[in-house]
Amino acid sequence: MMELIKLFNFSLVVCTYQRSASLERLMDSVVEQSLYPNEILIVDASLDDKTEKLIQAKKYRNLDYYRVEENDRGLTRQRNYGISKLASNSEIVCFLDDDIVLDRYYFNNLINTYKLFPNAIAVGGAILNETNWSKMENNQEVRFDEFLKDGFVRKLGLRNHVRKKLNLLSDEPPGFMPTFSHGLSISFLPPTGEIYPVEFFMGGVSSYKKEIFEKISFSKYFEGYGLYEDMDFCLRASRIGEMYVNTGAQVYHLHEEAGRPDYFKYGKMVVRNGFYVWKIKNPDPDFKNVLKWNAITLLLILIRLSNILNKDEKGKSLNDSLGRFTGWLSLIFNKPR
Repeated sequence: MMELIKLFNFSLVVCTYQRSASLERLMDSVVEQSLYPNEILIVDASLDDKTEKLIQAKKYRNLDYYRVEENDRGLTRQRNYGISKLASNSEIVCFLDDDIVLDRYYFNNLINTYKLFPNAIAVGGAILNETNWSKMENNQEVRFDEFLKDGFVRKLGLRNHVRKKLNLLSDEPPGFMPTFSHGLSISFLPPTGEIYPVEFFMGGVSSYKKEIFEKISFSKYFEGYGLYEDMDFCLRASRIGEMYVNTGAQVYHLHEEAGRPDYFKYGKMVVRNGFYVWKIKNPDPDFKNVLKWNAITLLLILIRLSNILNKDEKGKSLNDSLGRFTGWLSLIFNKPR
């Protein structure tokens, strides 16, 4: 744990949709924080009034609630709406997904990063419960299907194991996009408590200096569900200033299915939105990088399709795979711009 410190006025923006129970769980963990936000904005796009009644009943400190209509629904629109409502003296803006639960020192460690790195324009946190890391033992050998970083080791997982065999694994550190895209996610940063430079992180556990929103905003291309809108924003933000992930700013992601799109649409977005953010980083890739991007995309479709052998995942896997394949074919005639 870092020293308790309060140097900045900081705001928390939570965009939510049909998840009152998840939001209550998140907010109860915010109440327990060692460092409490100066301002909390709940931007609610729910079709019912359960979230509004929750906020009225719980009376969380420093909280302003906004119920938005159709023209402001969707993660991108709701985030931009929240930014427009920030207090004038807010210096740092934190975003959390509504199905997150915070470690008690999350905000303290996150905000303190801006003191340690004064040039930081953005800082992300780390999710603890999605990756199984183990501390390396003396003389322990790292197997081919494992990933080692800073004394910690984890399994690669099937998709990255196969990519490694085919020499298609990222050649960049976690949090940096290679020239053919498909980089190593933030889950490849071990729980060391250290702070790592990055050029992208997870939007659901993120923060930015407020001044950045005078230069860029969340792209309208991603209006709706908004898959990869955080990647797009981060890649553009990384051109403006330094970005970090503090693995000591820890949360738990308790995945909530409510409010997600159907799996066909999701799979289609994985490919089309993935193509879009790749071109943000590498607008004019050479033939080798185009070949690699397409090879990895096809490989991931086939691996996702193989999950239909799991009876519990059969329908999800099939629809997701068909969506990805449809999205991939659509790039021939209709590339996102």
